[in-house]
Amino acid sequence: MSTPLRPAPLRIAIAGLGTVGAGVVQLLAKNGALIAERGGRPLEIVAVSARDRTKGRGLDLAKIAWFDDAATMAREAPCDVVVELIGGSEGVARAVCETAIAAGRHVVTANKALLAHHGTALAASAEAKGLTIAYEAAVAGGIPIIKAIREGLAANRISRVYGILNGTCNYILTQMRKTGAAFGDVLADAQKLGYAEADPSFDVDGVDAAHKLAVLAGVAFGTKIDFAGVHVEGIRRVGAQDIQFARELGYRIKLLGIAELGAGGLMQRVHPCMVPLETPIAHVEDVYNAVVAEGDFVGRLVCEGRGAGAGPTASAVVADLVDIAHGRRPMTFQVPAGKLAEPARLAISARRGSYYIRLDVVDRPGVIADVTAALRDEAVSLASMLQRGRAPDERVPVVLVTHETSEAAMAKALARIAALGAVLEPPVVVRIESL
Repeated sequence: MSTPLRPAPLRIAIAGLGTVGAGVVQLLAKNGALIAERGGRPLEIVAVSARDRTKGRGLDLAKIAWFDDAATMAREAPCDVVVELIGGSEGVARAVCETAIAAGRHVVTANKALLAHHGTALAASAEAKGLTIAYEAAVAGGIPIIKAIREGLAANRISRVYGILNGTCNYILTQMRKTGAAFGDVLADAQKLGYAEADPSFDVDGVDAAHKLAVLAGVAFGTKIDFAGVHVEGIRRVGAQDIQFARELGYRIKLLGIAELGAGGLMQRVHPCMVPLETPIAHVEDVYNAVVAEGDFVGRLVCEGRGAGAGPTASAVVADLVDIAHGRRPMTFQVPAGKLAEPARLAISARRGSYYIRLDVVDRPGVIADVTAALRDEAVSLASMLQRGRAPDERVPVVLVTHETSEAAMAKALARIAALGAVLEPPVVVRIESL
């Protein structure tokens, strides 16, 4: 009786052995048998590349070929798939992916910046050669949101996708609310804990979330990725008092990425939002991410989980490898790359909604009358106002909440308010989202 042939392993080359790359190696070593069973064949790392060969990583790499140059590895290693975990939209990361595709290898990546800037072109190149670009780990870490939207919601027209896409910002906003500490103090704490980089700009200025949102929008709406069309604001100007006022008003402040497709086009925006306490996303705390997709038949789908870290991100990378091992070849962005639509950009000026405005003003007669006159002249209706204490000729905070209005009208009113002599700082504005 003949012994059944053992299926050939899926041969993997990994570019980048940082937190996620090391996590992938450890995951495959620990759960290799389980993964082979679920993937239909073994997953074998045959080559790796990183900047420092001598660095202690706690990994057993003795039987794995080492390449000093990652692009050379992508071209020459005897592999079926190249896993790119270097990061960055240009340079080595881009060269690795383009070289791998040219050499006939599938690509798995966690690189949201690369996809946001070059995803459409990479998808076209890969699909022309019958190859896969898989990127579950690029958006929301361990949450399988790409698969959920691209496959689980394939029967639906999606009208809106939004979520908490950056764990660093969510941690900072959560801790500011829990402790009452200022933004700078909580950021420093996040850096000590490893939740924020030494240069936190990509996170706290909203760029990381914008990269992820652009990718999500491409998947959800079958459009070319349009990172340049994303309106981006970060959380640096959100103060502890804004978080306290939000609590009093029945909201929490979250940095959200929101993409909406309507008759006027695609609006993509990342900015701080006040979300009602009764919504699920208001209760997603610390470093967790959450993504919500709204389909015409399924309704609202909410996915929550860890958005970063070695374990969750490695889990998403290996899930993509299992799909490739099984021979599953979904389109990169819902439809063939050649059929991706050019999105009509809808500027944030077309948004309609309510607004929270905090002003630091000199407490003297006539100030509020001047502020409300600026709102009135731009047809912005005031819903409520909060003022704490009296301090003649000294700085006091005044909080205004508007009824629904247009972003364009609000911008004009704010410009007039900021020009008033009694307004001491640029207004802090947080959009209120009904969700």
